[in-house]
Amino acid sequence: MSLKVFNTLTQKKEIFEPVTPGKVGMYVCGPTVYKPSHIGHAVGPVIFDTIKRYLQYKDYQVTWVVNITDVEDKLIAEAKAQGCGVKDLAERITVNYLEAMKELNVTGIDHLPKASEYIDGIIRMCERLIEKNAAYVVNGDVYFDITADADYGKLSHRKAEDQQSGTRDLAGEEKRNPNDFALWKAAKPEEPDEVKFDSPWGPGRPGWHIECSVMSCALLGETFDIHGGGMDLIFPHHENEIAQSETCHDKTFAKYWLHNGLTRFNTKKISKSDAEMAKRMNELVLGNLLKKYPGELLRFFILSTQYRRPIEFSDEELAAKSKGLDAFYRLFERMERLAGDPYAGGPTLDELHATADTDPEKAFVREVLDLRVRFLEDMDDDFNTGGATGTLFEMVTAINRFMDTQNLESGGDDRAKQLAAAAVQTLRDLARILGLFEYRPRREETPDRLAHELMDIMIRVRAEARKSKQYALSDMIRDQLAAAGVTLEDRPDGTIWRRG
Repeated sequence: MSLKVFNTLTQKKEIFEPVTPGKVGMYVCGPTVYKPSHIGHAVGPVIFDTIKRYLQYKDYQVTWVVNITDVEDKLIAEAKAQGCGVKDLAERITVNYLEAMKELNVTGIDHLPKASEYIDGIIRMCERLIEKNAAYVVNGDVYFDITADADYGKLSHRKAEDQQSGTRDLAGEEKRNPNDFALWKAAKPEEPDEVKFDSPWGPGRPGWHIECSVMSCALLGETFDIHGGGMDLIFPHHENEIAQSETCHDKTFAKYWLHNGLTRFNTKKISKSDAEMAKRMNELVLGNLLKKYPGELLRFFILSTQYRRPIEFSDEELAAKSKGLDAFYRLFERMERLAGDPYAGGPTLDELHATADTDPEKAFVREVLDLRVRFLEDMDDDFNTGGATGTLFEMVTAINRFMDTQNLESGGDDRAKQLAAAAVQTLRDLARILGLFEYRPRREETPDRLAHELMDIMIRVRAEARKSKQYALSDMIRDQLAAAGVTLEDRPDGTIWRRG
């Protein structure tokens, strides 16, 4: 099956064919480093890290660029509020961001360019656009004239007259058109010298959009394969990137535009007070979340949804995903008891399938290999990690069932144990494409494992009580757990629990 990707530009799935056969250039908009990143900022890096992993699995050489916006209005305002330098603030937040990426196992970024390092290239692009009469100067500001791009609006699929100026641009009372956007912003007297750069139009700094155009072209070429980011960036940011880049270079900017869904937070239980909302948002800061939850759990949570869909973030959803993740950990622990360390590698199922002798063994091997095919089909279908993780769950069920029917924990056949171990290895090989189960979970990362297992037992006992109409026992379990600070929530797909 050929890899297909949904292209925001064409609004359809297309067979993926890179500009240069065998090589892929990918640019993803990174953070503006003025405040610590929250969980929403983790979604894009995790998704595109997984996309790179899968492209590499398919033998592409991938170069992935994620920019750091370290020159921007919000940085200036936040540095002033904190009483520190803009550069110091940007460096501090960048370090925090990279530490969080490490915990999330985002390892595939090849280049992390900073906007402040590309000022010369930004000035050259502005000059070229002015020469082409696609940009103009007003009082030290440089604006892009959107009428110079006949296709303006083709990414967001909105007509120019329906557009609204990006909130990061200057008011620009003397702009030719209301929706013209800033390529260069004249410095204000009260702004610190460290964000003032010399230019032919006087001291100033780059506009938001042109930074990404210059950095991506410098590192990937004037035409590259994949440009990614959140759906909130389609307009105005990505729309303006296309306009200025294609007008400047007279060629396609990016061939495929991939946009991940946004993160939605459950705020129903939060009061409307600013203090309560601030407390909740502080809890969602990545550094704080990673003190509470393992990075692998957060990554698994993000990848459990197809990347273009919105992600519903809540403690309850994380609890449900933690329960699912434990199913994999328990399988690995079971495998270790039976046949050795599943993290140590070993013969693959492809190497061993000919040794399957009995009908149950042959059926088991076929089932696992068929599930592997389904996993790859899911990934070929626009990187459907939600479907792929579901297929991995099915593989867990198949392996556990085989272990049970073959009585492997009571001795069993050595060949069957070897086949089961190879099946677990197949599962882990596929999971590594998602950036999961590459390392043994640290014990300190899973302090609630016993609590989860005991709660699973209690939930099953309660379910059996309800099934046999022992409602008094069922209610007693629920009430006693509530008294202990545990709330049960019955859902169509099962019962989940949470503290408090």
